[in-house]
Amino acid sequence: MNRKTLVLPAVAGLLAPALAACGASDSGSNSGDAIVVGTTDRFTATKDAPAPLDPAYSYDVGTWNILRQTVQTLMIQPKGEGEPVPEAAQSCGFTDTGNERFACKLRSGLKFANGDAITAEDVKFSIERARTIKADSGVFALLSTIDTIETQGDNEVIFHLKTADATFPFKLSTPVAGIVNPDDYEKDKLRDGFAVDGSGPYTLEAKTDGDEMTKAVFTKNPNYKGTLSVNNDEVDMVSYKDADDMGTALEKGDIDLMTRTMSPEQIKKLSDASADGDIDLVEISGLEIRYLAFNTTAPTVKTKAVRQAMAQVIDRAQLVSEVYGSQAEPLYSLVPASLTGHSNSFINTYGEPDKAKAKALLADADVSTPVKLTLNYTTDHYGPATKQEFETLQKQLNASGLFDVAIEGTPWETFVPAERKGEYAVFGMGWFPDFPDADSFVAPFLDKDNFLKSPYANSDIITNLIPASRREADRLSAAKTLTKIQDIVAEDVPVLPLWQGKQYVAANNDVTGSAYVLNSSATLQLWELGHGSSN
Repeated sequence: MNRKTLVLPAVAGLLAPALAACGASDSGSNSGDAIVVGTTDRFTATKDAPAPLDPAYSYDVGTWNILRQTVQTLMIQPKGEGEPVPEAAQSCGFTDTGNERFACKLRSGLKFANGDAITAEDVKFSIERARTIKADSGVFALLSTIDTIETQGDNEVIFHLKTADATFPFKLSTPVAGIVNPDDYEKDKLRDGFAVDGSGPYTLEAKTDGDEMTKAVFTKNPNYKGTLSVNNDEVDMVSYKDADDMGTALEKGDIDLMTRTMSPEQIKKLSDASADGDIDLVEISGLEIRYLAFNTTAPTVKTKAVRQAMAQVIDRAQLVSEVYGSQAEPLYSLVPASLTGHSNSFINTYGEPDKAKAKALLADADVSTPVKLTLNYTTDHYGPATKQEFETLQKQLNASGLFDVAIEGTPWETFVPAERKGEYAVFGMGWFPDFPDADSFVAPFLDKDNFLKSPYANSDIITNLIPASRREADRLSAAKTLTKIQDIVAEDVPVLPLWQGKQYVAANNDVTGSAYVLNSSATLQLWELGHGSSN
C-alpha cells in the first residue's frame, strides 16, 4: 500500500490549509457516516480507579481526550495554539493589575446536552467540587491558586486567587475545570463508571465489555454553544489492544484514522513509503516528554548521589537513536526545548555520559557498588517501544559496573495505583502537558500536592520560585526563575528527563481535518474531522 507523509510546522498557527468538512461515522470508512478513530488507550473502571471519566478525577491524556469532546470549559486553546480564548464563556479576563481577580461572563442560552440551562452556580459547583473531593490523581492541584469563587447573577463567575497566576486562563481550559450538571454529579463524591454529562460538542455513549470501555461513541450535541465548528455528526473511538491490531484495522478500512500510540516501526514504514497512496501520515509538533521518577525516600535511591550517578551514566542520544530514531530527541530538562523557559540544565550539570564521574559521585557519598535497582514501567500505556526503551536503560546502567538493574513491566491499571502508593523506587512515566506553558512541566512535578505523590519537596521552589514564575504575564520574563527551578532539579534529581517526542496521525486520505486532530498538548480535536478529499 502506498502512503504519503505530511509534515506540519512547529508553530501550528502557520498552518494554512482550509480543511473541508462533511458528515460523519459508524463503522469503517467504507460504510456508514461515522468517522472511526483507533487508539491503543485503554479505559477501565477498577477498584482503585472506579471513576476514570469524572473531571474531578481524570488526569491522563486518554481520559482527558474523552472529556475534551464532552465537557465544556470556560476557556479553550484555539485551533492555531496561542493564548486560550473564551469557550463556554462569552468573555473572560483579569480585572485587576495584579492578576488575582479573573471574571467570566457566560454565553447567552448555554445549555447542558439534556437541555438544562447552565448558570454561573453550575460553574462554581463544578470547580469547587473538584477542589473539595481532592482525588488521589492530584488533578485538583491545577486549581490550587483559587481562593474563592463568586457568582453575580446567573451569568458571571469571578475567581479570587490566592496569588497572581498568569497561567490561570490555561487552567480554566483543562477538563478539571469542566462544567458538569449538578443533577448528575454529587458534590463530594466521584461518579463511578463511564457516563459523562456536560455541554461539550459531543455526547458520549460508552460501549463496554465488563469493566472496560471498548468504544466511545461521540454524537454531535444539538445544544452545544461555543467556539467550535463541529464538522461531523458522529465519531466512534475504538480501543485496540496494541498498535499492530490498530494498524491492520486502518489498512483494512475498519477505521478511518489512528492516533496514539503507533509503534516506531509503523511510523517509519508510513514515512518511508511513496507519496502516492491512500493513507496519509501527519507529523505534528508535540510536547510529550518521557522521564524516570524517584521515590526519594526509598532506601535504594534516597541518597542523592545514586540519582546523580544515574543522570551521569544514562546516554539519552543513544537511547533515542536505538529506540525512536528521528521520532524523538534527547531532553535535558523537564521543560521541552520548544517552550519559553527551557534550559538544558542536565547537560550543563553533567555534560556527556561519563562512568568515571558517576563512580566518583558514588564514592564521595560512600555508596557501595553495584547499586541494586528495579526500574518499573507500564506495558500498555505509552506504546510498544516502552519495553525496548527500558531494556536499553538497563544495559546502559549495568554496563557502567556501578548498577545492578532489573526491569519490571506492569499494566497501566495496576501500575498507577502502585506508583501512587509509593511502591516503586524508580519508575518510568510520560507527560503530556495540561497546557503549552513551562508551568505545566514544573508545578505538577514539584509543587505541593504534585501528581506523582513525590516525597521530594524543595521549599524554595514551592514557596518562592513557582509563585514568582506565575506572576509574570510576559512568559519571557519568567525564564530566569524557571531556569533556577530546572537547575535545582538537575542537582537534586527527583526526576530524570529522557526525551521529548513528536506526534503522529495516520488517516485514510478521504478524511479531512487530520492535520488539526491533535494539538501540541496531545489534545484530540475530533470536531475537526470530516469525510472528503484531503488532497
